[in-house]
Amino acid sequence: MSKSVTSKTSHSLISDFKEITKMRLALSVVFSSLAGYLLGAEIVDFQTLLLLALGGYFMVGASNAYNQIIEKDLDALMDRTKNRPIPAGRMSVTTAFIIATIFAILGIVILYIINPQTAMFGAISIFLYTCIYTPLKTKTPLAVFVGAIPGAIPFMLGWVAATDDFGIEPGTLFAIQFFWQFPHFWAIGWFLYDDYKKGGFFMLPTGKQDKATALQTLMYSIWTLLVSLIPVFGFTGRLYLTPLSAIVVALLGLGMVYFAIQLYKKMTVKAAKQLMLASVSYITLLQIVYVLDKFLR
Repeated sequence: MSKSVTSKTSHSLISDFKEITKMRLALSVVFSSLAGYLLGAEIVDFQTLLLLALGGYFMVGASNAYNQIIEKDLDALMDRTKNRPIPAGRMSVTTAFIIATIFAILGIVILYIINPQTAMFGAISIFLYTCIYTPLKTKTPLAVFVGAIPGAIPFMLGWVAATDDFGIEPGTLFAIQFFWQFPHFWAIGWFLYDDYKKGGFFMLPTGKQDKATALQTLMYSIWTLLVSLIPVFGFTGRLYLTPLSAIVVALLGLGMVYFAIQLYKKMTVKAAKQLMLASVSYITLLQIVYVLDKFLR
């Protein structure tokens, strides 16, 4: 075998591995977990940070691989997913299952080393995503509500990893990321509506690109902003936000609400894509502002 063929094969193996575990998504989840840890930790332990990053990555990778095994036939019908390793025939279901199972075991063990509660929430996340959210996606738009639970766990998980405690603080972090899931996923569901339809997925709350869906997306964008500001009022325990940081978060949130209003007004694919990008920017910048606020005050 020539050197170029060998390198191409290894490249495709690496890219398939990244695709089956959705590496980019996994890294964004790890970012949320680390932000939650930094918010909860009184003294930052870099060993725990590393374990959380690894454990979080393995958990998300496992969920994504199991998801792609279950949806392999539907993925083959959609332009967005037909070139994934399993429907494209580059990876067998057995190989994907082995990767998913190894990742799940490694993830739970690594998170258990941090503390048992962290491992428990990680395991709940995999179970909900794989066994409830994934099968519901072709049955009901309510699947997004179920999927928002494992989607909201990472930010909270970091705090639990730092404190071995679940209280008002991680509960608030969970609520922020929970409400945020809706405008984010409905925006994706809007601009990928035709492709999702091919696979039989109905991700929008009314099942259609209509005013009611756009209105719900706008309402959840507003609720996300309001929940994000709760820590400034001082009744979320150790999770506190100074008024200056709250103003920054409010401005960021109003940016996301603006794009949700644009979707309501225009009801276009372009407006949905802009809202999706705005939502990703919002949650990332919010987490950075929260962490900086803690360490700079």
